[in-house]
Amino acid sequence: MFTGIIEEIGTVVSVRKASKSARISVGADMIFEDMKVGDSIAVNGVCLTVAEFSGNIFTADIMNETLSRSSLGQLGVGSKVNLERAMRADGRFGGHIVSGHIDGAGRITSMENEGTAVRVNVAAPAHVMKYVVEKGSIAIDGISLTVAGVVDGGFCVSLIPHTGKSTVLLDKKPGDTVNLENDIIGKYVGRLLTYAEEAEAEPKTSITMEFLAGAGF
Repeated sequence: MFTGIIEEIGTVVSVRKASKSARISVGADMIFEDMKVGDSIAVNGVCLTVAEFSGNIFTADIMNETLSRSSLGQLGVGSKVNLERAMRADGRFGGHIVSGHIDGAGRITSMENEGTAVRVNVAAPAHVMKYVVEKGSIAIDGISLTVAGVVDGGFCVSLIPHTGKSTVLLDKKPGDTVNLENDIIGKYVGRLLTYAEEAEAEPKTSITMEFLAGAGF
């Protein structure tokens, strides 16, 4: 589990692509302080497992499911990425619950300066927008952000200077793809409500406790 508070910006040093998978190596500094093989690292919001590391470079495998749902397949040598280690049990919870499992890809439509802040407008697919609410939480490329507004087919967030400097989001431009993860609490609530509706729609059985008792059971 992650919090959406980016620890540092890393740099992609190599990408090896196969037909349905990829292997990526990323250079960084801070996250190597207590790194072990098997650790989880969020790369632009995508939870990846450290397969090996040496010096200040770690390597992770990316499966086809991840490539199809995220923007990681678009990364190349020199690309800058947001990095966050999995949250420690004794750590401070500064953002919101982020699983590192991307719900879909969005597209930046525009960026607007608002004094010290920058408003970023994002177009998102319907299955993502279903769980986007004004003043709720969403992770964009792994960054825990508050939804500033919702419109048909998209939403906007506002970045303070610290977030802008500490992440790669403002390095992007309109038309670029971003990874989106909905608030997991909202997804669970939505699923429970849908499940209740599905259960109500199921055909009712005529077998009751009274029927079974009358049949000798």
